[in-house]
Amino acid sequence: MLNRGEYTGGVDVLLTHSNHVFNDRKQTEKMQPYPPLQTLLAAAVLRRAGLRVVFCDIAFDAPKEKFQAMLRACAPRLVVVCEDDFNFLSKMCLGHNRELSFWMAKTARKHGFSVAVHGSDASDHVNQYIEAGFDCVLIGEVETTLLELAQGMALNEIAGLVYRSPKTGAVHYNAKRDLRVNLDSLPRPAWDLVDMEQYRTAWLDAHGFFSLNMVSSRGCPFKCNWCAKPIYGTTYHARAARSVAEEMLLLKEAYQPDHLWFADDIFALSARWTRDFAETVESLGAQIPFKMQSRCDLMTRDTVSALKRAGCLEVWMGAESGSQRILDAMEKDIRVEEIYSARENLARYGIKAGFFLQFGYRGETWEDIEATLRMVRETRPDDVGISVSYPLPGTKLYQLVASEMKAKLNWSDSGDLAMMFRGTYSSNFYRALADALHLEVRQSGNEEAIRIAWARVHEFEAESACSTAGVR
Repeated sequence: MLNRGEYTGGVDVLLTHSNHVFNDRKQTEKMQPYPPLQTLLAAAVLRRAGLRVVFCDIAFDAPKEKFQAMLRACAPRLVVVCEDDFNFLSKMCLGHNRELSFWMAKTARKHGFSVAVHGSDASDHVNQYIEAGFDCVLIGEVETTLLELAQGMALNEIAGLVYRSPKTGAVHYNAKRDLRVNLDSLPRPAWDLVDMEQYRTAWLDAHGFFSLNMVSSRGCPFKCNWCAKPIYGTTYHARAARSVAEEMLLLKEAYQPDHLWFADDIFALSARWTRDFAETVESLGAQIPFKMQSRCDLMTRDTVSALKRAGCLEVWMGAESGSQRILDAMEKDIRVEEIYSARENLARYGIKAGFFLQFGYRGETWEDIEATLRMVRETRPDDVGISVSYPLPGTKLYQLVASEMKAKLNWSDSGDLAMMFRGTYSSNFYRALADALHLEVRQSGNEEAIRIAWARVHEFEAESACSTAGVR
């Protein structure tokens, strides 16, 4: 096994990813970087099998220079661009990340190395990644598929693999791989491969505290029709509550983070699991203040009480809209009043509430937008994250708007907010709307700036109306 810094020849697998912080303007401004958990879990599985693994983390360093230097130093048998399935940036299939991964494939091939890729975007666009130079694409849950590939199993025998035949050039799709049910069979992430001080310094300089990431589950059983799920589908599997609490204690003792982010799609799905988790965290003394993502309808008083005991500071929920008509169209399966109840329950226990909001859904009107603004102003969340509807392959939304799609099919970065189908308003309107609402929620005392921001929204609203009417 190789630890970080031991870059000698004879390496079995070089693992990397394409999420360079400074390729994304919004993430550079936020500066809340996390190590790629899925990549580190894959590394741990490979090392447990006795393979020699190195990790090329390009989050902060010049990605092309670092990648080429490590290729030359390590001479790996296999290069794998393994994206973090638990990071929303990877799930968004951003253009800058795709371009960098394509460059990595070409560069690895140029140096004579075999190269594979795993991630949401690669799963959705297999042929593009094969054409870009990847020898194979790992579909679905990655660990076992990658292990079999790295151990040299015949390509046609590896479930979950798509590959180009070395002889004919034809692309072959193998059978799907069954998902892992027992997540506790996985080792801990290979944290030692990370230059933790890079992350610690970035957090301390930007925020004055250091945050690390964890996951307690995989997947989401709900069926919001805009949500792409190329890795886990609508399955959901959770780790044992004790296992999660023990990993919290491990991180607390080894790296002393001031804060944790549970990157699960849905944390605390089960009220009983949440109670068990809180009790175990308390008994182990493993509390670290944390934030998490969940659903409004899951934030009952009992669950919120247990979360508070476990150390929860902040819950982000997919409120999406204050219009019941839009929530129903999204097949969100929540009621507007449940958003209000969740906010009230969290406030009762002193836990911050963040709302994910989505504007521009198909058929949304100004009246629907006003309903969302009213809901935000009445519930007064501590923060909001704002997006516009982003149709991704495999979703019902994508099917509904496919005929209206424009030439641009992916955002370049997470702050793009471009409408990629024919919406009610223009991209500039939704960007102005996001700016104005963010300003109102985050800087309520700056009344003049807020007034100017909303005036800009109404200017773009009028322009969009004129454009729709054929006026130039």
